[in-house]
Parts: sequence; structure tokens; C-alpha cells
Amino acid sequence: MPIVKRYKKNPILTKHDVPYSVSTVHNAGAIKFNEEYILLFRSHLLNGRSIIGIAKSKDGYNFKVNSEPFITPATDGEFKIYEEYGVEDPRITYINGEYLITYSAYSRYGVRIGLAKTTDFKSLEKIAFITESDYRNVVIFPEKFNNQYVRLDRPHTGIIPWSIWISYSPDLIHWGNSKVLIKPLMYHWDEMKIGPGAPPIRTDKGWLNIYHGVFSTMDGSIYRLGVALHKLDDPSIILGVADEWILQPEEIYEQIGYVHNVVFTCGAIPENDGTLKIYWGGADTVLCVGEAKIEDLINLCLEKSRNPI
Repeated sequence: MPIVKRYKKNPILTKHDVPYSVSTVHNAGAIKFNEEYILLFRSHLLNGRSIIGIAKSKDGYNFKVNSEPFITPATDGEFKIYEEYGVEDPRITYINGEYLITYSAYSRYGVRIGLAKTTDFKSLEKIAFITESDYRNVVIFPEKFNNQYVRLDRPHTGIIPWSIWISYSPDLIHWGNSKVLIKPLMYHWDEMKIGPGAPPIRTDKGWLNIYHGVFSTMDGSIYRLGVALHKLDDPSIILGVADEWILQPEEIYEQIGYVHNVVFTCGAIPENDGTLKIYWGGADTVLCVGEAKIEDLINLCLEKSRNPI
């Protein structure tokens, strides 16, 4: 039996569900708000640049897309300069009564991470850029540790394969004390590069980190999902990194699309029954959902673990 069970009616969102012109729907941040499921999803416009839309659901499967996008490139100020090529791949973290949103901002100067916040998913305040170039995949923990905010991120480098790092901040703006936590493993399903996916999920055994890993083949790269477990009171300590992937492209909507052979997550929602809804983009074209038992993911990290670095 697969550890992640796909929803039988996948994909749950396509470009045909969006009331404005887009060519794709994928890579969505996910969270519950006022008994509703909220997705902030990436779409390509017809000029090839990305924006972020919003969709809502009562059951986590059947979503309705708002009539207007939720995050678009700024038209003035500092944000305009660094968002001119589009905004992508949002992650959502609830902390201190606010919903923090990290997103990738593209421009002629590379890719940086923008930080925004909302309290109602109607209005949005862009706060700052919290990285230099080139960073992607920033996820913020939903708790503070020793009075500091903590994040996982993935800087680009040509020296080692792209890896998952941890960083700390007193104010969400200034980040430091960074160190590498998990590196790709040679001749392994994630050997080319890895990066944080969904914001970490608290469990009684540790923080679940659903991440993506990439393997290069003669027919192009394959994006899969894996899982790691971090210590509850010190997320810089890795309790286990599952040696096996939890999801790979198998359905036609994951194998063929804008980018072939991709499953990529930016959000997952824990449920009261011990399951986890994981939302992923299929082939950078459609949005999908599946469920896994949290206990199964934890056991995979602890019982079938590999060396994190």
C-alpha cells in the first residue's frame, strides 16, 4: 500500500477552475482558517510569469477560486524591483495570531524570498525581503524557540548539491546562525537537490518536514517527496530522514505537463483523526491532494532512516 493515498478525483484544481486567464495551477500553500481550507496556489499567466491565487473549501477537496489573484508582483517601491518577473510557491505559517506567507520573488537580480502577512485572507501586507539572492523554499516553524523564530531554507550553491539549512531570527526580518541540516545523498532518489516543502508539522514525536528531492535521469529530472523528523525542542537536531520517498510521479497528470515528472508540495494540513492532507503540484500544471497517516510518516523516519548529511 502507498504511504500517501491519492484522492480519487485528482486533480482538484486546473486552469479551467480559475475565473481569470492562466495556463497552470500548482504548488499551493495550505492552511485551515475559520473552519475553511485555504489554498494559495501558483499559476502561470499567459506571458509565462507567475502569480498567486486563492481558493477555499469546506472539505479540503472541493475548492472554489476567488475572482481575483491574492498576490501579484508589486507595481511600485522596492517590491516592484525584485518581483518584476513574478511571485511563486507560497508557504503559510500561523504564529502569534497572524498568517505569515513566504514566497519566491523573481527579477533580473535573481530570486529572493518575500515575507507577507494576513489576518483574514482578504487583505495582505508585504513586509520585507528576508533573503538575498539566491534562495528558495523558505518555511517558518509555527512556534518560537528560545524566543527566536526559526526557518528552514534552501540557498543555491555550486559547491555542494542544494541542501536544507536552518536559520534563526529575533524579528522575522534579520536571519542568521545558519547551518546545513540535510544534504542530498549520492545515487539516491534525492541526489541532485532537496528543499523544504510544507511548513513543519508538530507531532508528539517531533516536527515533520515534508521536503522535495530531485533525481537526474537520461530523460530529465524527477521530483519526488520525502520526509524528515526534527526534535521538538530543538529543530536543528534531526531524529531521522526517511531513506525512501513517500510520493513520486505516477499518474498521467504528474508525468506529463508544463514540467514532466513532478510532484511538489508547499503545504500540508494535519487532521484530528491522525491523518495529514498533502497538497502538491502535478507536472507544474495541476493541483492534487492525498492523505497519509502521520504515524506512518514518523515511523518511516525512525525505522528506515538514512544519514542526514
